[in-house]
Amino acid sequence: MATTLTGRCVCAHLQYSAKLASTDDARTSLCHCSSCKRAFGTNYGLTTKVRGLHAGLHSVATIRGGALMSSHGPRSRWKASPTRDQPKEFKQDNGVVREFCDTCGAFVCEYGEAAADKFRYVMWGTFDEPDTVPPKGEFFCAQREAWMPKVDGVFHKQEIKQ
Repeated sequence: MATTLTGRCVCAHLQYSAKLASTDDARTSLCHCSSCKRAFGTNYGLTTKVRGLHAGLHSVATIRGGALMSSHGPRSRWKASPTRDQPKEFKQDNGVVREFCDTCGAFVCEYGEAAADKFRYVMWGTFDEPDTVPPKGEFFCAQREAWMPKVDGVFHKQEIKQ
């Protein structure tokens, strides 16, 4: 069943919507890697992988005067609302690019350089209705804090490539 995911940063300067043919087009997961722990400031990261973003759309809210800008391929299924700001990027040594609002500091999305033209990981807490895409799995379970129980009813991978 088709659905539209909408969301925003804390101050609403960055807003986004993604029309999906089905919620199966999105995968929410917990990540226990040290990089996510540091970026999220907690014991795991919680993101939703959304396919369909194309090269040239360097963020979930890439907007210039209210229109999506794309330098490659067809327009994606992302439709962004006009905003005052563009997301700021931080690129890690491992190739992960994290985007955040320059006004409120909210972390909005991330992607790896190799997958930049395929999908984005959207921060689950930025969705207006996050329960639309509940977690389906956990990654880097080998790095899960000993006091944190595993999540029942989802897949569990000790490392990302398992």
